[in-house]
Amino acid sequence: MPGGRLTQPERQQIAVGLADGLAYAEIARRLDRPTSTITREVMRNGGPTAYRAELAHRATERRAQRRKQAAPRSGEALPQAHGRDPEAMRAYEETFTAVIAGSGMPAMMSRVMASLTLADTGSLTASELVERLQVSPASISKAIAYLESQGMVRRERDDRRRDRYVVDDDIWYQSMVASARSTAQIVGIAREGVGVLGPDTPAGARLENVARFLDFVSESIMRAAEQAREILSVKPERAPDATGGEPEAS
Repeated sequence: MPGGRLTQPERQQIAVGLADGLAYAEIARRLDRPTSTITREVMRNGGPTAYRAELAHRATERRAQRRKQAAPRSGEALPQAHGRDPEAMRAYEETFTAVIAGSGMPAMMSRVMASLTLADTGSLTASELVERLQVSPASISKAIAYLESQGMVRRERDDRRRDRYVVDDDIWYQSMVASARSTAQIVGIAREGVGVLGPDTPAGARLENVARFLDFVSESIMRAAEQAREILSVKPERAPDATGGEPEAS
């Protein structure tokens, strides 16, 4: 399986494959590349409907130049915790970010969300995010404001009275609650429109169908989220130690 960066001819083949409706796995098989490479390439360059080989190639060259300028002077990759492969971590974080962005989240917000999620602590300060992502404090501030408004992160004070931005298991539940509230507003305004347009008119009937669909889906998602939260919040009991005794208190 070839390694290294994608070539321009490979990007052209990706564009052809997308136009033909091929799945990422099939495109990857034809290029003898990992599926994650194709996923990352497409999602960080406009997604499957907007991918353009020439634009993607130029964007990759610009990103490579920026990384070169921001690299440590020694030329060595920054060390990783737990003996992780720095290059594998960088590639995975790019893929993770691209997939988040592909779901509709803006690019900088996706980068911040990925960084917080992949940090072992599950939290970072604004200055840590600036250093990690090599962007301005203003960019981080704007991204955090957006993520907080969507219920995707929460802030807490550490022992040095610094704001830390946190992503934990409960954040995903809270994010779904925020999404459900937003959907409920659409349901409400759709049903209001039924009264204005008339329930027996084509437009009124369409709005009623929109309201019923979104109401049903939102209720189902919230019910599943509540069940998952209840089940997953129960921590498994620690197994006895090798001697057969009770586990030691931590």
